[in-house]
Amino acid sequence: MTKNTPVPTGKYAVGTLTYTVKNDRPEVMASSKMRSVASRVYYPVLKKSVENLTKARYMSREMARGVKKTFLAPLNYDKLEAEGKNTSECYENAEKIPGEKFPLIVFNHGYFSYREANSFLCIELASHGYVVVSVAHSMEGICTEFDEETDDGKFVLYDKRITKKTYEPFWRGVFAALKVSKAKGTHEELSCMFDDFQNKYCRFLQGRLDEWVKDTKAALDYAKKNLSDLIDFEMGIGAAGHSFGGDVAYKLCTSDPDFVCGVNIDGALFGDYKDTVLQKPFMQISGNDNENIVSRVYLHHSKPVYKVLFKDMKHMGFCDMKYYVPMKSTVGKLQPEAMHENLCKCHIEFFDAFLKRKKAVPNLINNDAVTVSVFEPDLTLPELQL
Repeated sequence: MTKNTPVPTGKYAVGTLTYTVKNDRPEVMASSKMRSVASRVYYPVLKKSVENLTKARYMSREMARGVKKTFLAPLNYDKLEAEGKNTSECYENAEKIPGEKFPLIVFNHGYFSYREANSFLCIELASHGYVVVSVAHSMEGICTEFDEETDDGKFVLYDKRITKKTYEPFWRGVFAALKVSKAKGTHEELSCMFDDFQNKYCRFLQGRLDEWVKDTKAALDYAKKNLSDLIDFEMGIGAAGHSFGGDVAYKLCTSDPDFVCGVNIDGALFGDYKDTVLQKPFMQISGNDNENIVSRVYLHHSKPVYKVLFKDMKHMGFCDMKYYVPMKSTVGKLQPEAMHENLCKCHIEFFDAFLKRKKAVPNLINNDAVTVSVFEPDLTLPELQL
């Protein structure tokens, strides 16, 4: 971890807790097992209530091993512990604010990522008055840790055999993906091109989308039953996610009435959305490399869609990796501080407008890091014609 990891800027300190929905349903990826869903909650607390508390640990030894291997990050767990750098800007099981409830954002990590991969963003959101539930996806995250013994034990590493399933055949699919990412055309043309690609090479990922939605709903059901003293469900729920988790956010906003708005951070839209109309405000955050594979989001929507394009950023730069992976080819050229500040501002402005409803529209403007476009509702849709 670098010494310049971000400090939350909101008026609240941040508490954190974890929970596991155990044996939710049969595990389709492993015979004779049941699937368990682990989640981490970030929530607002009073700053004075954490003055004498110890900050939560950022990652376990098992998680550090997975991160180092997967992202080629120069992590030395024992050194981080010895130097006191393996901490997060939140506090385990901090006292909740009596009588106060906050709106909920459900966050999903990317494929082969991990539950805390966007912790800096989640903590910042919590400091501004949101509860964030970050959902883990066992066997598909680099390391998933449970609160109690499950069919997989206390933690499970990702199944290496899955890697080649993401594209089938793998290398032909990789090259086809590169071709799609560099193609030219209208949003409609690019969307059709991506659909042709995913239908040919990505049947596995298409199938996993619904399973991740089931994971998310299992985590949400637990929150409804056990965290009602903390979460205000009256205004609906926000969805957000990075990479494949961003696709989950889009799916939730097109299929579940509980979700009133959503954010996709640089995630390809795997799944069948051909006849789908997005009827919730949505924000698509992307880097230049992945503009083409999200074109679907700008089509067929009855509420505004916001496009935020980050300059000189790579896919992994949208998560915590930007702070401790030195390769610009992996995370992009934008300085981590500028990246984090702009990413957080986009989320806070968007959710303040469409979840808290504090303002009519988010204040998203162009600057040296981002360009912003707004796609107004498609008035040609049959259900919008009067």
